[in-house]
Amino acid sequence: MTKVIVTGGSGKLGRACVKDLIEHGFEVINADAVAPSEPLCPFVKVDVGEMGEVLELFAGMDWDHHRGVDAVVHLAAIPMPGKQANSEVFRLNTMSTYNVFESARRLGIRNVVWASSETLLGLPYDVLPPYLPVDEEYPARPETAYSLSKLVGEELAKQFCRWDPELKIIGLRLSNVMEPWEYRDFPAFEKNAAGRKFNLWGYIDARDGAQAIRKSLESKLKGAHAFVIANADTVMTRSTGELVAEFFPEVAFRGSKSGNATLLSIEKARRELGYEPQFSWRNSAS
Repeated sequence: MTKVIVTGGSGKLGRACVKDLIEHGFEVINADAVAPSEPLCPFVKVDVGEMGEVLELFAGMDWDHHRGVDAVVHLAAIPMPGKQANSEVFRLNTMSTYNVFESARRLGIRNVVWASSETLLGLPYDVLPPYLPVDEEYPARPETAYSLSKLVGEELAKQFCRWDPELKIIGLRLSNVMEPWEYRDFPAFEKNAAGRKFNLWGYIDARDGAQAIRKSLESKLKGAHAFVIANADTVMTRSTGELVAEFFPEVAFRGSKSGNATLLSIEKARRELGYEPQFSWRNSAS
């Protein structure tokens, strides 16, 4: 049984991640500043912005003085720009990521998965993307302190893995995380397609986000990697080709003009992780 610590396990994606890992036979510890509303596994209250607390967490903070941790999933963060001062968003997100990577390195934990962000692809696309669908191939384009903190995290991952070639740090550039109950709001998007242009009408079902995390933990990859993680479709009923023609007529379009395929390419995750979305707002009962 693989023992995994999930930071931010009480959050939206964290809850889905903890549940999915337990269902697939992992032993999980939820580490968060806030206790979960539905306890599914042992919980430890931790401030991931404090190096000492993170190091103690990974080493063992209770009578089990060495947990024998096999892997870490790092989801704890200020989840978006605009909720706190930019300097605090950057400070906490950057320092917490460093604290997790460094604590894992010191304790010989070589399997780390963390939440990067779709924002590195250029959100809100006031500067046009080089092509559509967007993918991991062009240089990151952070436009906020939040996305800048995620870019620093990806660079930290590269350098930590340079120091230790056996280390694996996978950053998931997750789209807007949605729980099934939120799908009731999706029909309203039809009235204002421009309102969701900021992230190319993308989303990720929390359960599929959890799948991507698990597939990343199970991957035999070594080194630092980044993957775009989104659902296979958009939040709209209008075709993807129609949306591109209206809002991005100047951008080279490499996708199909029919259907509702995502503009956040998940081909790399499909190819290298075996990721395949299972849930869609179009069939929310699933």
